[in-house]
Amino acid sequence: MSLNKNIVVTSDLSIGYKTKMEKNIIAQNLNLNLEKGKLITIVGANGIGKSTLLRTLTGIQKPLSGTVFLNGKNIQYFSPLTLAQNLSLVLTEKLPPSNLTVFELVALGRQPYTNWLGKLSPNDLEKVNEVMKLTQIEHLATKKHYEISDGQLQKVMIARALAQETSIIILDEPTTHLDILHKVSVFKLLKKLAHETDKCILFSTHDIDLAIQLSDEMIVMTDNIVVQDQPCNLISRGVFNTLFKDSSIIFDGEKGKFVISN
Repeated sequence: MSLNKNIVVTSDLSIGYKTKMEKNIIAQNLNLNLEKGKLITIVGANGIGKSTLLRTLTGIQKPLSGTVFLNGKNIQYFSPLTLAQNLSLVLTEKLPPSNLTVFELVALGRQPYTNWLGKLSPNDLEKVNEVMKLTQIEHLATKKHYEISDGQLQKVMIARALAQETSIIILDEPTTHLDILHKVSVFKLLKKLAHETDKCILFSTHDIDLAIQLSDEMIVMTDNIVVQDQPCNLISRGVFNTLFKDSSIIFDGEKGKFVISN
């Protein structure tokens, strides 16, 4: 594996929470490699720790032990501004009330590069127009963000992250509130962007069947292990068989998806 392809590398990472009395370890000894040009998904049962892993990988939460390296540097040593120039984060939280247009919302992605007045340079404007074209939302430019659908808004948030010009984009469950048509649309868009822009795109999702079909690699979290591999290898290793503690939910390796048994 060539080092220059690695955007995020974890070294013996343990994640969880500390209280005054004890450590609550969610997962430990994680050695993950997130490479440029790949769409990577994190899957696991509810409450398994996907959000904790994302918070640790983005520097929001400190590891219990071990290190997260971003572009070869310990993420804890990044200033907020430098971190914003290296990593984009898309959360599922509702936007605060405002009258921002779609164009203005995408342009917020340029904040790490604008002067203290926040004035957009010709280069900034060019980048905003470029990412709107890439995500196919140019026709929404003058719409207020509350006038568009959830699926369209998700693409706007992805465009804003692209405008940040970082080597990795991390998204927390970007397809949660979308119907199946828009889920597939967002998945396909993210895969296209990873391959065409050579960025690493990492996101957590509950849509495991879709993730198996469309991810380049997956990080699967269970009670016992956290494993990263290509979906086909995860299937052949039987990793998905241990995902849910319910005998009525079975992973069918031949079909490559979960089925309900009677």
